[in-house]
Amino acid sequence: MNIETLFLLSFLFLIVVSLLLVLTWTIRNGISPMPTAPKVAKKLLEVIPVKEGARIVELGSGWGTLAFLLAQKYPSCRVLGFENSPLPYLFSRVRQRPNLCFKYKDFFDESFAEADLIVCYLCPSLMKRLKEKFEKELRPGTVVVSHTFAVPGWEAQRVVFVDDLYRTPIYIYTMKADG
Repeated sequence: MNIETLFLLSFLFLIVVSLLLVLTWTIRNGISPMPTAPKVAKKLLEVIPVKEGARIVELGSGWGTLAFLLAQKYPSCRVLGFENSPLPYLFSRVRQRPNLCFKYKDFFDESFAEADLIVCYLCPSLMKRLKEKFEKELRPGTVVVSHTFAVPGWEAQRVVFVDDLYRTPIYIYTMKADG
């Protein structure tokens, strides 16, 4: 076997293993690591309220697309992305920045008490579970921004629609003293 054939077989093996990893974690999580569409990310960055030095948390950061944009636009802020799917996490981790950190962890096992802004793009079943966690842990004034899927039972302070094919909604909530 020559070196080119060996290289090609190794490359194909890596692709198959990568696909199996992503598929396994997609089934486990009930959702695949889906990047935020460019138009949605652009609009989100235009409308989210970010204060100097804020602690920004992205839940389900996937491949890191949105977390990198947040860290780039807000260099004085600390951005933390949570991802529990190994391949997207490793992909993101390799590209970390000084104000950007990724955790390979289930975000339900972490406290959000120190977050100033939480950003997420998660399926309705996870949003339902997060609602309870948010109400228990978030301080008054903490902002929650979710695109595509709302926090069930909450009334958004503001809803912005993206000028895309789906008119993707971006929901912006601010925690009140009474939850």
